[in-house]
Amino acid sequence: MIIRGFLLSLLLLLTVSPSNGQAFEEAKYGGDFLSVGGGARPLGMGSAYTAVTRDVLSGYWNPAGLSGVDNWQFAYMHSERFAGVVGYDYGAVAMPIEGTGGVVALSFIRQGVDGIKNTLHAWDPEQNRPRSDPTSYMREFSASDMALYLSYANQLTGNWHWGLSAKVIHSRLGPFANAWGYSLDAGLQHRGERYKFGINLVDLTTLMKFWTVDQNELAALQDFINPETGRPETLPEGTNEYVKPSLRIGAGRFFDFGDFTLLTAVDTHMRFEGRRTYYLNAGDVSFEPGIGAELGYKDLIFIRAGVTDVHLDDRSNMYVSPTLGTGIKVGAFMVDYGFSSFAGIASDLGFTHRISLQLTL
Repeated sequence: MIIRGFLLSLLLLLTVSPSNGQAFEEAKYGGDFLSVGGGARPLGMGSAYTAVTRDVLSGYWNPAGLSGVDNWQFAYMHSERFAGVVGYDYGAVAMPIEGTGGVVALSFIRQGVDGIKNTLHAWDPEQNRPRSDPTSYMREFSASDMALYLSYANQLTGNWHWGLSAKVIHSRLGPFANAWGYSLDAGLQHRGERYKFGINLVDLTTLMKFWTVDQNELAALQDFINPETGRPETLPEGTNEYVKPSLRIGAGRFFDFGDFTLLTAVDTHMRFEGRRTYYLNAGDVSFEPGIGAELGYKDLIFIRAGVTDVHLDDRSNMYVSPTLGTGIKVGAFMVDYGFSSFAGIASDLGFTHRISLQLTL
């Protein structure tokens, strides 16, 4: 019944369609906040995780990996960038369904900038100057993007496993505008004793995003004159957007040396949006590769390294961003640390530190 209800929910999601007459615009980078991912372990491995994920993080990286979860698992990660201006939170829980071999999971992502000052009402349009007490007219708001994943996975046959993630997103620009969106991810994974293979069709059904704008909150903008036209500013209106499907594909190899183990992985995220600037591309197809490795000792201590953010500059010189990481298992807890963006083009945006905690009951 649980599986049937889950599949019915997915069917209802896919059959929702916009009303007639609604136009959609392509949002080339409309889902980029989801590129950060979840967990410090994948970051330390250069985000090469599609083929090797087998834990609660799989709801994001490849839902098929959830079928490797045998007990309840919880995960949480918090990170900040740009001197703490941008906050990022990720949480997930996975639960095996007894007697079915299936696993369900719920994952949550929020990226946002909080404490932004709204100064629209601090200006006196009649006097054409700030009000005498401008701070009393200021209010703070947040600009954020959120996503909720509902995932299910099970064994397909032999070493093959499959999974689905129904995804709902919500973007908010304070009181001024907000958007809702939805899509579906589908994953497949092959787990041999040594070799791993994975594929994740991201936004398989196309990510549909619907924006609405509160005209009343923006009314103060009409008091300003556009110097190019000499007329009052035109208020923006809500629009509908879509994000094209993309493809994550990866492979991995596992080595067992007794007390030591070595896991190697390679991934690429293929997009079909015509991202030509600074990306490896072939026509409208761009490639975002990642390579990673993890050395473990007695399944207790782990050291990781990888390469990600492969970019070209305006002279076609190639740059990469190395990643590093470590992990330690203490009883039912797994603590992971990841570090990246300390070299290459990505270093211009500052270092990235991530610490994540995972609990297995």
